[in-house]
Amino acid sequence: MRVLTRFTPALALATALVSALATAPSAAAGRAAPPPAKTPEAVGWGGAVASVDADATAAGIEVLRNGGNAVDAAVATAAALGVTEPYSAGIGGGGYFVYYDARTRTVQTLDGRETAPGTAGPDLFLENGQPLPFADAVTSGLSVGVPGTAATWERAVRLWGSRSFAEVLKPAERIAERGFTVDQTFRDQTAANEDRFRDFPATRALFLPGGAVPAVGSTLRNPDLAATYRQLGRQGTRALYQGDLGADIVRTVRRPPVDPAATRTVRPGKLTAKDLRGYDVRRQQPTHVAYRGLDVYSIAPSSSGGTTVGEALNILERSDLGRLDATQYYHRFLEASRISFADRNRWVGDPRFSDVPTAQLLSQRYADSRACLITPDHVLASPLAPGDPRHPATGCATAGTVSAEGHEGPNTTHLTVADRWGNVVSYTLTIEQTGGSAITVPGRGFLLNNELTDFSFTPLTPGVPDPNLPGPGKRPRSSIAPTIVLKDGRPFFAAGSPGGATIITTVLQVLTGRIDRGLSLEQAIAAPRASQRNAAATGAEPAFLALPQRAKLEAIGHLFTDAGEIGAATGVERLPDGRWLAAAEPVRRGGGAAAVVDPAR
Repeated sequence: MRVLTRFTPALALATALVSALATAPSAAAGRAAPPPAKTPEAVGWGGAVASVDADATAAGIEVLRNGGNAVDAAVATAAALGVTEPYSAGIGGGGYFVYYDARTRTVQTLDGRETAPGTAGPDLFLENGQPLPFADAVTSGLSVGVPGTAATWERAVRLWGSRSFAEVLKPAERIAERGFTVDQTFRDQTAANEDRFRDFPATRALFLPGGAVPAVGSTLRNPDLAATYRQLGRQGTRALYQGDLGADIVRTVRRPPVDPAATRTVRPGKLTAKDLRGYDVRRQQPTHVAYRGLDVYSIAPSSSGGTTVGEALNILERSDLGRLDATQYYHRFLEASRISFADRNRWVGDPRFSDVPTAQLLSQRYADSRACLITPDHVLASPLAPGDPRHPATGCATAGTVSAEGHEGPNTTHLTVADRWGNVVSYTLTIEQTGGSAITVPGRGFLLNNELTDFSFTPLTPGVPDPNLPGPGKRPRSSIAPTIVLKDGRPFFAAGSPGGATIITTVLQVLTGRIDRGLSLEQAIAAPRASQRNAAATGAEPAFLALPQRAKLEAIGHLFTDAGEIGAATGVERLPDGRWLAAAEPVRRGGGAAAVVDPAR
């Protein structure tokens, strides 16, 4: 049973975030505790957490305050986001986890991306030889990949955590049981999915309680998810990959529980118990590039985030971005993005199925062969042809046939965590579209992903090999780019963002803003954004379109379109005196929540 009640706080919300969940809050039956206050920046000692949601950030701070490390707190924060940001993340999805270990001074990563069923082939989204309409593919069992999030959490805690899996799930379990306060973003996202949600009784009951979109200020409870977290805490993820929880997922995918009165055609998927049993979180080496004397680490394929951001940084290495005026900085940033996306679209897919030239894409030699295409008074024509990273061009020539960009859902969530010992986590997790497949597992309290729609439905460019076609057990390409930057082997800062393919350009802009342009981390996160992804026009936020540099950029050939809001970044930075700075969005997606364990010292 899910309960929606009106929340009338008895106390003003002036209490600081870091004290709001220092201990388990008391609450009357059926009512949530007052939500912690949101603040986009915090500085202090003992560790830091930044996410899009105040309850989730507070959950991470609670774990840090109780002696947990950055990995414990990251999992606690992520689990809480599964409650309060269920349309962006949760145990029905997947993600990529990047971890800096202060003891060994090494960066390690986990690829927790969803995988296609064993029966999936290149025709996964074809009917009568034609690709399905994208919306039909999204809201279907066909789009659901084997979830990797729970396995990522458990693996991270076992490898690097200091608390039990059950313990780090407790704050999220409590939030799900007692409820959280609906904000405008949650209401807007629910309203945008209302038609889809109504067609699935379990989804409707959970997210449209009483048959209506929940009001801002009301309290949404999810006792089914609380029970699911308790089960995972007791049994571990074998409950999902080998037990009754997994059986419920398989049943839901293969026979989507659609309202008999619905007119929507919801195609079943072919996920099996064997697919769940065979799932594996990949522990793999990060991507790495040297930039301005710093070491930049991110996630390697199956995500394209690390390779594409890394290539763009290498391209920009030869430009002194700190000395250029704003117009030329933006010009080079956009052109480097254009070039790296041309290469990403052609070369990056799941490396177990495609020969992905990761090392070559990240080589300075290859970047130099591409950087020479950039001139200060001319914009490259798009779409630009990819280069060949194994055989870099001489004489600044392009080669090959243009590869188009596929579709990637815009809604994801990112969190960044640091602890008192200097460990850092940058973690991005997702269920793909806002609301995923719209299919809630009955009685379990979470939505299933639609990540398989990140595959190309057909080869995007006739005659050109497409590394991102569906295949059995294959991971679809992602743009997720959780990043950690080291200076002399120790953390400088870490950052990441949601936003589909705009994740790459958002992270690149934050990195160059902080490293090259003299912006503080919070300023780099708040700055107006633009996203060039090898298209004729660059998507840009209204604030970017209002910049005085726009006219100068257009004069040399840049075209801009209004893309609305781009990304929702978070980050942490180690200050010279040893304190941590946590930074989140001041406005985007309703503003983020940054906190530190001890702001007083």
